[in-house]
Amino acid sequence: MRFHTRKWVKPEDLNANGTLFGGRLLEWIDEEAALYTIIQLENQKVVTKFMSEIDFKASAKQGDIVEIGIEVVKFGKASLVLSSEVRNKMTHETIITISNIVMVNLGEDGKAKPHGKTKVEYVSDRLN
Repeated sequence: MRFHTRKWVKPEDLNANGTLFGGRLLEWIDEEAALYTIIQLENQKVVTKFMSEIDFKASAKQGDIVEIGIEVVKFGKASLVLSSEVRNKMTHETIITISNIVMVNLGEDGKAKPHGKTKVEYVSDRLN
């Protein structure tokens, strides 16, 4: 899994227990999945359709640095299925895993549109 983004847990990210609020973490994951999909599919019009079981394994506290990992599970006709893991940057302890995040490519009409992609592309692939 490649870890693309780091977030610093600040006071405004905490729940009543003084740990990272799960909703904030899901917001970060959803944003990372959208950015990853936009770059892979080369289209700014994408939406989150589905997130599978969300497995909270550990908590994070104020001052922790967490990193968000995204990996492609498969390319669909008009979708991209991703998995995600968030871990503590310093200890590498897994905080949350999500096995399937389905992102859908949209056309100008706002409906699902085939993207024609079949594999992960990197900047170096697009420059050749």
